[in-house]
Amino acid sequence: MNYKGVVFDLDGVITDTAKYHYLAWKKLADELNIYFDERINERLKGVSRLESLEIILERSDRHFTDGEKEYYANRKNEYYKEMIKGITPHDIPPGVSKLIDGLRVSGIKTAVASVSKNAYTVIDNLGIKDKFDYIVDAAKIKHGKPDPEIFINAAQGIKVDPSLCIGIEDSKAGIEAIKRAGMLSVGVGNPQTVKEADVILKDLGNPDDILKLL
Repeated sequence: MNYKGVVFDLDGVITDTAKYHYLAWKKLADELNIYFDERINERLKGVSRLESLEIILERSDRHFTDGEKEYYANRKNEYYKEMIKGITPHDIPPGVSKLIDGLRVSGIKTAVASVSKNAYTVIDNLGIKDKFDYIVDAAKIKHGKPDPEIFINAAQGIKVDPSLCIGIEDSKAGIEAIKRAGMLSVGVGNPQTVKEADVILKDLGNPDDILKLL
């Protein structure tokens, strides 16, 4: 198979903004006196902000109105936005920049598929906006992962059939979305979290791990 496009998740793949999401959710949960830890946080990866809040609120005896949920979801986002102000190109993991550059030199189209409403801010701070042919964020989709919409949208954006694309994710929901979109799935990070992926990698430190798939 000669793949023509590669679609990257943002948080936890291109940069470790996942830690800021965790810290922001943790701060909110603490304020609401709700227990929250990194194990629970694994369930939040790849899903929308409101869906993430619903998971956190499962451990509360209190009833929250839709208006309150919207308020707290936005409050978490304000914490997150404050935390990511300090992100710089130095926050790109080793190998990722080389991989993206290698793909572009090879004529492979590249895209970002992120359910985050702050994706453009993060990408701008990382200084890599010009390295991608297309970017999908929460504003461009109706359904979050594991729905395949975001990856199908990305494939359409780079004008490559999904069957000729590789999707790279670090979440269970993301891997499911990639597979449902008809792409080859590459999971990075916790092997248990991405165990359903077609290819599992510890990280993207070695660009050849992806380039050899082409």
